[in-house]
Amino acid sequence: MKENLLFLIPLLPLTGAALNMVLGTRLPRRLAVAISVSSVAAATLLTMLLWPLCAGEGTRATLYTWLASGSFRAPVEILFDPLSAPMALMVTSVSTLIHIYASGYMKEERDFARFFALLNLFVFAMLVIVLADSLLLLFLGWEGVGFCSYALIGFWYREEKNADAGRKAFLVTRVGDVFLGIAVLWSFALLGTVSISALNAGAADLPCATVTLLSLLLLGGACGKSAQLPLMTWLPDAMAGPTPVSALIHAATMVTAGVYLLCRLFPLVSLSPGAMATIATVGALTALYAATCALAQREIKRVLAYSTMSQVGYMFLAVGAGTVSGAMFHLFTHAFFKALLFMAAGCVIHLAGGENDIYRMGGMRRKSPLLFWSFLAGGLCLAGFPLTGGFFSKDGILLATLTAAPPLYRGLWAVGALTALLTAFYTFRLLYLVFAGEPRQRHHGHYLPPVMGITLLPLAALGLGGGLLNLPALYGGNEALTRLLGPLAGRPVHASHELEWTLAGLAAAILVAGWAIAHWRYARFRGDREAAPNRFLRQGWGADWLVEKTVLVPFRALATFSWKGADQTVIDGLLESAAAGCQGAGERLRRLTTGRLSVYLQSLAWGLVAVLGWMLIALVK
Repeated sequence: MKENLLFLIPLLPLTGAALNMVLGTRLPRRLAVAISVSSVAAATLLTMLLWPLCAGEGTRATLYTWLASGSFRAPVEILFDPLSAPMALMVTSVSTLIHIYASGYMKEERDFARFFALLNLFVFAMLVIVLADSLLLLFLGWEGVGFCSYALIGFWYREEKNADAGRKAFLVTRVGDVFLGIAVLWSFALLGTVSISALNAGAADLPCATVTLLSLLLLGGACGKSAQLPLMTWLPDAMAGPTPVSALIHAATMVTAGVYLLCRLFPLVSLSPGAMATIATVGALTALYAATCALAQREIKRVLAYSTMSQVGYMFLAVGAGTVSGAMFHLFTHAFFKALLFMAAGCVIHLAGGENDIYRMGGMRRKSPLLFWSFLAGGLCLAGFPLTGGFFSKDGILLATLTAAPPLYRGLWAVGALTALLTAFYTFRLLYLVFAGEPRQRHHGHYLPPVMGITLLPLAALGLGGGLLNLPALYGGNEALTRLLGPLAGRPVHASHELEWTLAGLAAAILVAGWAIAHWRYARFRGDREAAPNRFLRQGWGADWLVEKTVLVPFRALATFSWKGADQTVIDGLLESAAAGCQGAGERLRRLTTGRLSVYLQSLAWGLVAVLGWMLIALVK
């Protein structure tokens, strides 16, 4: 049946991964790369061809029963509806461009088969999350992206710092996975099913306190994958991986998984005002926190990493404000311009001979005008330049936040507006330091394969024109994404045109203010001597130090006590003492076995005396 073809969308990247795992090292490099790229491209084409199946309530397809026990059934079931279909198309299309880019970026890499197999597996796991209509199947994909991120962040594991970054990402995100695992088990205990559709439908019958706790558990899981407070420390260090991996994590896969989870389960989450306020607060505070950290970073990819954390905070804010369409709109536009920025950053690093420090760059515009204009397009989207995709999606989130009923959201809107100012400033700071002026260091740049530059162009077009996906009626649009989502879009945002124009004008003023400050500070920047060191912001407000002192140090102390105090001293001490006692007793008994008849007769006599003495005592009593 036609709906069964939907399973090919995730299975095509899985097939590419399997072929590279088994045959990749035996195949010519070009063929192995072609398998990887074509498998994701085919998934993109298939998603487009099957698009009509997402109409209305969508199409549900079941492959087989995965688990069965008594009345319990856990099928491998996917749902292709107005929420999952555009998400699947975004994941596959952006991933295809990243794969093509990676074919040039990793051209000299020896372990190309392992890299492209993991890249395909990453896309497969994310598509499982997107299409799953079963919490267990979703959890399988959830753990899959966690494993792939660990393996790809630490891809160059021969350097210890890269391996450490992979382990850190794996362990921190596992904390969030515990919360999600509890939510999955608890929802099954409550409703007797692991179906996402059934959970959303039956959530209204659950007590309010239960819904709130379930929603907070889901939030904990989402914070881990999407690097939101307090589980955000892994994302800046994840830049240790190859640049295509960074682009994939930040734009199309792992970091967006948490946002999608909350949107997928929004019918449940929206029943709890307390949970909604918590989600919005976490998003707003993370957006502000990450934006302040981005102000002081020196490595180009770390600036973009904190930027991702901040922009995903906006998406959480949108979910908390009740607008799923707003969150998904910003998710899509962000995917386009953030993939563009990371891929362009990889080109910059290539041209700079591997240099990451933006204070040691400068003058890159002359080396590659195409790269400059592409990076500028992504930067304008990130900063919220009027009429770009980032402008429309971010402005929509702030409007939804300001029009939300509880007074708390007024304060969160102010946080979002301040974050927008900081975003504009650090974006233009990045542009000035990398592309303006004269080169501040001599770099022996690498050859830039044309395929790396070409892939930037479609992403630049998608980023700049991404606003058309959900263009507001104020600008003559029909809010296409909101109409597509229908009942899944969340609450409608009602505001007067005066308020909308006021917010649009304020957004433009914020952009100009951010650019003006960056121009004043960095237009004639001459190097480290003019740098203002800020270790507090550069080290992420000391988040790693705080985790070290509050979690790792007590854990190591407990582990040391358990090892040396309990295990070695008490347990091993008792066992070794018992063994020594038995050995000593054996040694003393061994001395009696001399082989001399006189000793044995003496022993017999003493034994007879002891028996007679015992008998005599017994008779006397």
